[in-house]
Amino acid sequence: MANFAKPSAPRFSVDVYQNEFLPEGGRDVHAIVTVTATGGGSVTRGTPADGTAAVVIMVDCSGSMEYPAEKMRGAREATAAAVDTLRDGTAFAVIAGTHVAKEVYPGLGRLAVAGPATRAEAKEALRGLSAGGGTAIGTWLRLADGLLRGTTAAIRHGILLTDGRNEHEEPAVLRATLDACAGRFTCDARGVGTDWEVKEVTGIASALLGSADIVADPAHLTEDFTRMMEQVMGKEVADVSLRLWTPVGVEIQYVKQVAPTVQDLTDRRTDTGPRAGDYPTGSWGDESREYHVCVRVPGAAVGQEMLASRATLVRPATGGEPEAVLAQGLVRAVWTNDVAASTAINPQVAHYTGQAELAQAIQQGLEARKLGDVDGATAKLGRAVQLASVSGNADTARLLSKVVDVVDAVAGTVRLKAKVADADEMTLETRSTQTVRVKKF
Repeated sequence: MANFAKPSAPRFSVDVYQNEFLPEGGRDVHAIVTVTATGGGSVTRGTPADGTAAVVIMVDCSGSMEYPAEKMRGAREATAAAVDTLRDGTAFAVIAGTHVAKEVYPGLGRLAVAGPATRAEAKEALRGLSAGGGTAIGTWLRLADGLLRGTTAAIRHGILLTDGRNEHEEPAVLRATLDACAGRFTCDARGVGTDWEVKEVTGIASALLGSADIVADPAHLTEDFTRMMEQVMGKEVADVSLRLWTPVGVEIQYVKQVAPTVQDLTDRRTDTGPRAGDYPTGSWGDESREYHVCVRVPGAAVGQEMLASRATLVRPATGGEPEAVLAQGLVRAVWTNDVAASTAINPQVAHYTGQAELAQAIQQGLEARKLGDVDGATAKLGRAVQLASVSGNADTARLLSKVVDVVDAVAGTVRLKAKVADADEMTLETRSTQTVRVKKF
């Protein structure tokens, strides 16, 4: 395992966990690729950002934000707290979103540079935010994209808050906007209250490689916005890709991020050579993520072995600097007649396969519940309870217990609750893709 990062940047490493042994003729190879970035510089508000980051905050100001009034007040206070968390030198702007998008600060189609004076000006401008109008989230994102395209900052990020459904825009328009913005900036999305659409908010975050969550009580917005901005300020390397090279005859079946959240990257491949393709991972600070890679190799006889794939972490050429290889790992295939070796399942692969199934079971179970399919919902949510119990995913198990009565967690026996609070159901759905890591022994 090699490390190619510059000393001044976080150091990246790649570790591959797999059972490389296949039975004679076996073809599917599964591997968990763990990517870890360590050793980045410490980040505080007083640490100059040197123009490496730009952030646009998009605040829902539609009419529903005034009902109750705590939502609009909470949004103003949370945005002010986020502005206070910006590092000096960070480029930033604030957008008020309704059926149109308006620049709140600094205006005139530009970004401000964070410092004592601009923070004070921005917080003063936030006092003027008021609720009124509809919701067209695509217009907010397009304005943010235009502002961020005007900066040379490597880290380009958005924070989006909404309390309602995207009712004043066709779904196809939002989808096209997300397709256009993908790769240009990342975005965290939040829903406040319980009148928004989970699939819209999670879809925005998924398309733009950010996080999604619910803030059911507006009183918690400030805490959430501060935490989000602290995480953004900790990012130091942008636009990193996981490049997979495969030899002739090998086909990639899928590539999924499986920790800290489940995110299918298979269809986001960009070909970079005859047998190589890049999968976007977004921006990195000091953190670790895990990816499940499945490749199909040609069947072979006992005793043969081959390199099934090479996983390389790549930073693109930028600012006059050439493309950089940050770290790499190898996925192997070895054919054997040892039944015990070829049938063993790697613990990491087994764990994250279960976590991906857990997310799917929750989503399918909740959908069946909404459609009135009691048997289907009970079966899927029971399976989810079982998987959460086996993997030690206590947070998800706790959320499930608010939707079903658990009779036997190990067996997955549950009963649907007759009444479920909207906030509890939406929290479970929104956080269904959050995973736990393999237990270390």
